[in-house]
Amino acid sequence: MTAAKMLAAARKSLGMVGRPNGVTRDYSSRHGIVFLLAPWCQQAVTKWARDSGNAGPVLPAGDRAFTVWHAQDGDRLGLWYAGTVANILKYAEPGAIVFFDWGGSDEIRHIDHVGIIERVLPDGRVQTIEANTGNACKRRVRSASVIAGFWNPRYAKKVERDPTEVMVGKLPLVKPGAKGNHVKTIFFLLKARGYAKDLDEKVYDPTVYSPQVVAEVKRLQGDKGLTKDGEVGPGETWPALLGV
Repeated sequence: MTAAKMLAAARKSLGMVGRPNGVTRDYSSRHGIVFLLAPWCQQAVTKWARDSGNAGPVLPAGDRAFTVWHAQDGDRLGLWYAGTVANILKYAEPGAIVFFDWGGSDEIRHIDHVGIIERVLPDGRVQTIEANTGNACKRRVRSASVIAGFWNPRYAKKVERDPTEVMVGKLPLVKPGAKGNHVKTIFFLLKARGYAKDLDEKVYDPTVYSPQVVAEVKRLQGDKGLTKDGEVGPGETWPALLGV
């Protein structure tokens, strides 16, 4: 019963699209066919908890398919935090269940969506894994403006940081116009991911973050559902380039 196992289960769903899918089939097998084509963000959190052996801490009242009820479960346990930047930076942990209100309130009754926090970023945003976002399971980066709140399940221990995560966290923020070896790494990682096919390193200096390379980064960001700003940072675009 660890946050690491919960996150590992969530990562296995990345790339899942459409419905019915493995998540909705799993939930409907226990609760009825009505859930086969239903919104599946909360169903996914339920499946990740069960698959990872974390049903006890994550699902204290049993399976959930309704986000408001699951938020209320955490609130009843005294674990609920409103989605402010201060609370996120002080209390949010990898493995926390995070709830969203697209209307911008911190009220449980207005919750629209749910995911799991994979990483807390230094500026108070969080990197998440969410199902049923664009009818797919994806990583997202969310700000406090849409986070209604979150709660940290009582896992057996805190998540241990993966060496790859530590390495990615140390990578710099690379902005358009930059030069150097990190830019060269971006150039060839783009090619490894199927981008920048028309950019010949004999024509375009791979150590210069030129407008042409920036355009390819923005194309990757758009495909991955990330902010299309052309900046390569450890929170969003470096992981996408590295495939982690």
